[in-house]
Amino acid sequence: MIQPEIIQAIGNEIAIRWADGVEDYVPMDRLRALSPSAETQGEHDLFGNLIGGQPGRDYTGVTVTGWRPVGGYAVQFDFSDGHRTGLYSFEYLRQIGEALRGAAD
Repeated sequence: MIQPEIIQAIGNEIAIRWADGVEDYVPMDRLRALSPSAETQGEHDLFGNLIGGQPGRDYTGVTVTGWRPVGGYAVQFDFSDGHRTGLYSFEYLRQIGEALRGAAD
């Protein structure tokens, strides 16, 4: 599992330098929209029905106010709108970065 070496807030982006030298720059509002929390993504009941969530909500202007590592596998971000329940696994953060890098090509 590749782990981040450094996570920094630079302007309105979260910059991540990975142990393999790859760097990702994720807009803070995009990071908020992609929160893996049940509040944002919803959750499935026993029958597979999606309950809750707020897909497509506009998080323009939402910023990251802090973050902390969780175990050796994830980061928990604090956002200016009060959200702080999503645990972003390193794998998920890397996937977000790869998608953004691919979109820039």
